[in-house]
Amino acid sequence: METVTTIDEIRAALERDRAAGRSVGFVPTMGYLHAGHLSLVEASVAGNDVTVVSIFVNPLQFAEGEDLDAYPRDLAADSAECRAAGVDYVFAPSVEEMYPTPVDTTVTVASVAAPLEGAHRPTHFAGVATVVAKLFSIVGPCRAYFGAKDWQQVAVVTTMAADLSMPVEVVACPIVREPDGLAMSSRNVYLTPEERAQAPVLRRALDTGLEVLR
Repeated sequence: METVTTIDEIRAALERDRAAGRSVGFVPTMGYLHAGHLSLVEASVAGNDVTVVSIFVNPLQFAEGEDLDAYPRDLAADSAECRAAGVDYVFAPSVEEMYPTPVDTTVTVASVAAPLEGAHRPTHFAGVATVVAKLFSIVGPCRAYFGAKDWQQVAVVTTMAADLSMPVEVVACPIVREPDGLAMSSRNVYLTPEERAQAPVLRRALDTGLEVLR
C-alpha cells in the first residue's frame, strides 16, 4: 500500500494502473475510520482491481461554528486499517494541496440538497459536492462507494455525477450499526455516556413506526 499526499502523485500512479487495464474503486472519507467505512473498502476491494481511499477533512463542508477543528483525526490508525483491508493507495492531501487558492468554483445540486439537512446547513452539500467532484477528477474512479447512512449525501453525489456525465458508478452500501442499533459514525465519539445510551432510541422508534404502518 502507498500513502500519497499530492495530486500529481496519485494521478500518475492511477494512470499507470488504468493503462494496464485495471479498474479503480474509490472510497472518499474524512478519516477516523470505523467498521462502516471498512465495509465500503471491502466492497471496493471485492469489485475492483485497485482501491483508493481518500482521507481529507474538507473545510468547505463545515460552516462557521461547526466542528472542523475538533473533528477526530488519526492518520496512522487509518492507514493501518486500510493496509489490513487490502487498500492499494491512501490519498491524504493537505488543505493547501486541495485548495491552494481561494475556491471560486463550487458545485450546487439544488433541489436534492435544499431540504432536510440542507435546510439547516445551507452551505454543507455545496461543500460536499465540490470536494467529491474534485476527488472524482483527481482519482478518475470506475466506481465510488458511499454509506447509505448519509442518504441525502448519496442522493446529492448520485445526482451530480449523472447531471455532469461523470463516468463513475456511485454505489450506496448498507448502514453498519453498533450492536444496540446505533449507526456507526466518527462523530459518535462526541456523545456523552448518557447521550450514547439514549441514541439508539430513535432507531427503535422508527422500527416500531414501520411495524405499525405494515
